[in-house]
Amino acid sequence: VAGENAVAITSGRTRELATQYGKEETDTGSTAVQIAILTERINGLTDHLRTHSKDFGSRRGLLKLIGQRKRLQSYHQGRDPKAYAAMIQRLGLRR
Repeated sequence: VAGENAVAITSGRTRELATQYGKEETDTGSTAVQIAILTERINGLTDHLRTHSKDFGSRRGLLKLIGQRKRLQSYHQGRDPKAYAAMIQRLGLRR
């Protein structure tokens, strides 16, 4: 339970990501913003699991987030390949 606070994203950080990747500060539903938020959560969970290697519940949650991000990436790539490529560069993802 103590690790959840380290992994959670604040509403301020969500607003920053929405401003950076969306059309406006309140645009948290667009695909690019959702991918950015998931990436932030995945990075936090990855760091958490480096120190707590036997936390299998968090590991399962991480794998679910990765799968969700992958589905959103496929959708975004099909809708707008140029914007997708730019977003992948900015987030530093390999896919």
